[in-house]
Amino acid sequence: MGLSPTHSLVETPSREFYREAMEFLARAEIPFLVGGAFAFVHQAGIDRSTKDLDIFVRPSDVQRLLRASAAVGYEADLVFSHWLAKIRAPSGFVDVIFSSGNGLAVVDDQWFEHASEREVLGVRVQVAPPEESLWSKAFVMERERYDGADVAHIILAHGERLDWRRLMERFGSHWRVLLAHLVLFGFIYPSQRSRVPAALLEELMERLAAETKSPDAEDPVCYGTLLSWSQYLGDVFGGNFRDARIRPHGNLTPDEVARWTSAEKK
Repeated sequence: MGLSPTHSLVETPSREFYREAMEFLARAEIPFLVGGAFAFVHQAGIDRSTKDLDIFVRPSDVQRLLRASAAVGYEADLVFSHWLAKIRAPSGFVDVIFSSGNGLAVVDDQWFEHASEREVLGVRVQVAPPEESLWSKAFVMERERYDGADVAHIILAHGERLDWRRLMERFGSHWRVLLAHLVLFGFIYPSQRSRVPAALLEELMERLAAETKSPDAEDPVCYGTLLSWSQYLGDVFGGNFRDARIRPHGNLTPDEVARWTSAEKK
């Protein structure tokens, strides 16, 4: 199924700022990838409105990016130490993403090795790979936001070309999340089920069958917080379960989780 990225050409002050920001980062030689809605039009052929520009950078480049942005007059700050910074101007803002809110999808070299060059707002840039986009979106299951449709649309557009083995490695021990999305894909698009390799689905189903025959896990951990910051708080704050976002289960510290949760509650 071919893609037809036809992003709107209507010029706005915010789009002018996004273009300037991308050109500035290129001149500053700070490696970045475009994600979000401006990437999704290339990843799935779907054009939708957006209030900001999402870019992905390595964690090691965040402070250099913030210093360079401030030096040219942008307001730039680290919003959350584990995943998000922002570049602001009167006409708009850029989300600078270097991990995911749950701490899993850290932007590493593979994001850049498998990126593709595309044109965004008239600027030639590197766009985030569909595999990494799918991986990070698969864990977004909030009451007010669910990215499962994005996952399905990426599979629909790229199923035959996705590096499924690399994607499996990305999910690692969280393979059940991938399996859930693949099962739903077959439900959503029954005429396109073959876009998911049968061997991959069979492998995951065999894992599931083996796991269902095993005893319950001994460790009382709740992995629901990797999917939603809010809907499992009762289980981990004053409840009987450990928070899977926090080390050693996840990548975050208790303080990072507390700051993230406190900000999201506002």
